[in-house]
Amino acid sequence: MNENVKKEIFTVPNILSLFRLALIPVYVYLYLTAQKPMDYVVAAVILAVSTLTDMLDGMIARHYHMISYLGKILDPLADKATQGVMIICLGLRHPVIWIMFGLFFIKESFMVVVGFINLRRGRMLKGALIAGKVCTTVLFISLILLVLIPDMSQTGVYVLTGICLLFMLFSFAMYFAAYFGKQDQLEQIDSPIVGR
Repeated sequence: MNENVKKEIFTVPNILSLFRLALIPVYVYLYLTAQKPMDYVVAAVILAVSTLTDMLDGMIARHYHMISYLGKILDPLADKATQGVMIICLGLRHPVIWIMFGLFFIKESFMVVVGFINLRRGRMLKGALIAGKVCTTVLFISLILLVLIPDMSQTGVYVLTGICLLFMLFSFAMYFAAYFGKQDQLEQIDSPIVGR
């Protein structure tokens, strides 16, 4: 492995993204085996750490010019894997959250398929959209609250679910426009990441 490839892969932001992926099974175990209020607090803290490292890796990547093609894939992968697992775990307790999972699955499936097609053509999004970042923040805050308060009233669960759905729909619309709008937000990359 040459030095340039190592620099592209082994960056602090990429390592933080891998760390977030490693936290997923820890969260799942803590949440599904939780029995006391403190157990849920610990699970929520793990999610909070994951959220903080998500913000941190982006700041480091921009400030120290460590933005890489791999990072542009790894960062959202860690986000979406964490969100998807959180939603599934919470859906086991609050059935209405399965609606959120349905929209989440449709939106992320679209992103994966369209992203893959564009990678084959040597193109990818220039970066995460503001709408996506806001949606991610709202999702993480809402889901952390649901973990932290396992006995939240049904009304509270419905309100948080509704807020998440609205932000997810808006984000979905913005990404659709980014890929297929009159002024798409794609950039050419040096060589396709996925072989033709």
